[in-house]
Formats: sequence, structure tokens, C-alpha cells
Amino acid sequence: MHEDLSLPLGRTMLLPIDMQEEHRIDARYLVEGYDRVLANAATLLDAARSSGVRVLHAGFRRDFTRVPPRPFEPVASDGTPIFSDPDLPGCAICPEVAPHPGEDVLWKNDLSCFSEPGFDQMLDHPDWLVICGVWAEACVAATIRDAVARGIHVLLVKDAVGSGTTDMQKSAVINLANRLYGGAVCDTQTAAALLSGETRPAWHLVGSAPLRYTGDTIAPVYDAL
Repeated sequence: MHEDLSLPLGRTMLLPIDMQEEHRIDARYLVEGYDRVLANAATLLDAARSSGVRVLHAGFRRDFTRVPPRPFEPVASDGTPIFSDPDLPGCAICPEVAPHPGEDVLWKNDLSCFSEPGFDQMLDHPDWLVICGVWAEACVAATIRDAVARGIHVLLVKDAVGSGTTDMQKSAVINLANRLYGGAVCDTQTAAALLSGETRPAWHLVGSAPLRYTGDTIAPVYDAL
């Protein structure tokens, strides 16, 4: 259901996740509609910076010198990472959403930001995390679930997250919304207003897993969030 929401700006943080070049230059990891996702994330960044909301950027670097290949993890024929190789240009954060001086950057070796030692300390116990980024069903989802488990409220900005296809993105958002205890879902326009100190309606979870969909109804269920 939709209820009015306002964010405690001094206890809120914007967390863009894995908004890196490989998602638009590597055919294996392309995100559908990535330019739109980046533009929406840039809007959120502008709003947060204008109102003094802290920004913490997260990126994925699969660094085998720090965390060796895990069991069953695919690697290239030469033994290097097949994704987020820190030695390749695709690992760089896209310039549209690049960190500003003074903004913290977390480079992680696994899906969830919370898997990286020290991330909890970097967060400094916010009340709310406003989350955008890619991929919705992977690093975004893992981070959200770990945040909720720590008692942090999450605002998921549905059109500022992406995946391999639009249906994958929408399905991931719906599945996250079904278990987003204590959190909310909204679009970029609403989130930017909230980050500017306004009060706006946002979708809040009531009950457990209230959203049901089929292949034919993904879009309207997503649109209603």
C-alpha cells in the first residue's frame, strides 16, 4: 500500500551499487536500458548532494589477490576473473555517476556490500538506505536483504535499478518488494523529492509476500509499486 514517507536526511544514505562500464561495453553483462538507469541514478545523486545526504558508492572488483576463486566460480582460460576484473577498463564506475571528491567508495569482492569487511563501519548505522544500481536480482538484492537483517530501512528506487532484461529487472523489484520489511519502493522522481526533504507517498509492504504475478502481469504489478 502507498503511505506518506519522509526521510530523516541526517540519518539517510544514498548507495549506488556496481554502476560500472562493463554493463554497457561487455556483451556478457549488458544491462537493458542502462542509460536510463544511469540517468535516474544521476538524478538521485544530484538530489542527495544538494541536500547534504551522504553518498557511499559501491563497486565490484573480483580481485583474486584478496579473495581467491571460490568453489565452482567460473574463470577465464588464463585464470583471470571473467567479470569485474580490476585490471580491465570495464571495472571503472561510469562517469555519469562517478564519485565526487570526499565521497566514500567501497570495492567489494562478493554480491552484498555487507560481505566486505569494514562496510558496517563505513555506513555508521544509518536509519535509511536509498538504493539504486545493478544487477537488481544479484548485488542489489543481496545488499538489501543484509541491510534489512541489520534493522536498516531500505528505499528501493525501482527505475534506478537494472538487470539483463526489463522483465528480469521488474521481477526482481517485485520479489524484493514482497519481503522489504520496514522499507519502501518508489520511482526516481519520488525518491529525489524525498532526498530533498519533501514528504511523498511511497509503496510500503503490508503482510508477507502480497504481490503475485505471471509473465503477462509483471508490468502492471511493477507499475503499481
